[in-house]
Amino acid sequence: MSEEEKKDIEDEVRVGVFVCHCGSNIGGLIDCKTLAEEAKSLPNVAYAEDNLYTCSENGLASIKAAIEEYNLNRVVVASCTPRTHEPLFRDCVSEAGLNKYLFNFVNIRDQCTWVHQKQPEEAYKKAQDLIRMGTAKAVKLEALDIIMVNVNPSALIIGGGVAGMSAALNLSRQGFQTYLIEKEDKLGGRLNSLHKLFPHQLDASDFLDKIKNNVQNAQNLQILTSSIVKNIDGFVGNFEVEVEQNGKNIELSVGAIIVAVGSSLFAPTDLYGYDGKKRITQFELEHKFINNDVKANNYVMIQCVGSRIEDRPYCSSVCCMTALKNAFVIKEKNPGANITILFRDLYTPGTDYEKYYRDAREQGVLFIKYGLDKLPTVEEDHIKVFNEYMGEELILPYDLLVLATPLVANNDNKELAQMLKVPLEANKFFLEAHVKLRPNDFATDGIYIGGSAKWPVDITEAITQGYAAAARASRVLSHDSLEVEGATSSLPEYNKSLCTGCEICIKVCPFNAIIKNEEDEIEIIEALCKGCGVCGATCTNQAIVIKHFTDDQIFSEIEAFGGH
Repeated sequence: MSEEEKKDIEDEVRVGVFVCHCGSNIGGLIDCKTLAEEAKSLPNVAYAEDNLYTCSENGLASIKAAIEEYNLNRVVVASCTPRTHEPLFRDCVSEAGLNKYLFNFVNIRDQCTWVHQKQPEEAYKKAQDLIRMGTAKAVKLEALDIIMVNVNPSALIIGGGVAGMSAALNLSRQGFQTYLIEKEDKLGGRLNSLHKLFPHQLDASDFLDKIKNNVQNAQNLQILTSSIVKNIDGFVGNFEVEVEQNGKNIELSVGAIIVAVGSSLFAPTDLYGYDGKKRITQFELEHKFINNDVKANNYVMIQCVGSRIEDRPYCSSVCCMTALKNAFVIKEKNPGANITILFRDLYTPGTDYEKYYRDAREQGVLFIKYGLDKLPTVEEDHIKVFNEYMGEELILPYDLLVLATPLVANNDNKELAQMLKVPLEANKFFLEAHVKLRPNDFATDGIYIGGSAKWPVDITEAITQGYAAAARASRVLSHDSLEVEGATSSLPEYNKSLCTGCEICIKVCPFNAIIKNEEDEIEIIEALCKGCGVCGATCTNQAIVIKHFTDDQIFSEIEAFGGH
């Protein structure tokens, strides 16, 4: 082959298409082998094959071999979802010598076979369309520059409760400079006000003292109490944080941030005659235990007070176990006490918690199920409740009524979320990137979450999540530099004359990645940009280009679909 012929092959767009059976997820419904054969007839496709599992070691090796043998310079994988597997395939083509942005993922599982399981023929035709469109886009793909940012190997933990302290200890012990800030004047959060910890009835104060002692004696860890976050700028690896402590401003430079601000307690005002004296919350009962101020003989506890209703439709997770824990404490102090727990459902996950519940029944704690349609009625010295199991109304005398109220989001969550550029969910708790795939990450790189800041959890889970968030943060902090997404928005030189400086893109950017620089020009901070496309879609003069999703690439997909 002459040098001129070799150059022609190099300049020619040569696409390789790999169709995955995904076991039976795709191949069990449609004919993947025929799909691959048909792909060979598509424009610019130089090679196509089907694999049982393209993500397997053999599947990846096959892609690399085909790139070399057939001089492929674009790769299309028709398989499951880019959410989980795109990094794997990008790394694969990169190891074979291609720019990783010359790879295109076509989802024929989640968006095809899974949603059309009862329509195999239509699913097959849709898969044909998706592969044809994905291949058309692949032809238009361009190599993108890899964006690298330097990493400051230090971390900030916001919130000094058990989750925050666990995360701080973990990171500091790994050798990273760590800052732990707490808005109260002492560490510990709600743990400071608890009496015992379920399910082993540990003394909360002893447990807290051990953690605080470890934190206070840790190296590489600076504790800032009575401190609040005033402002946060920057991006993954390079955050600039302004903290106010007792009227004094402190500037911190960190590479990663962990949110562990915990949650608040719902106050049951106007519910069941709550007065803070004869009718109290489980949290207030703990105070009575600590002060040894419990003298009643007849106790009634009502669960789900203010939760699992229209205003707060969620289960607070910890209320049932808290009621059982406090019932055990009462029985320990007064074995003859009468304790009745009125519940809608009991949440006792796992064998340990289920045993905890059974032990409570064996000690004489009574459980009565009530429904939303017939709520308990509280009188001066007794409670009327309709027992759903017995089908009749009962009258229960009480000396002390104890209400189980939910954990709710902090009032200042929204303010902090805006500074961090991270979202909140419907109940105002912080929202993770993905509940299963990235439970301790935010969508914004370099910011992580643990504990009740994202959902009500018990002490054990708060510690676990604190460690998990620290582990995720250490993946960033352990590198001198970090590669960030290259498929970002851009304002190319050839388009700058189109920009009128209207600032609409600045207002709509969800990641605050667009600013006006010192020259009063629109500037996109690539390290912050996620390539979501909102700015490009709203740019009045179409000056902004979304790399990897250009107009030319998108129109090529539309034409491939419409021209069929």
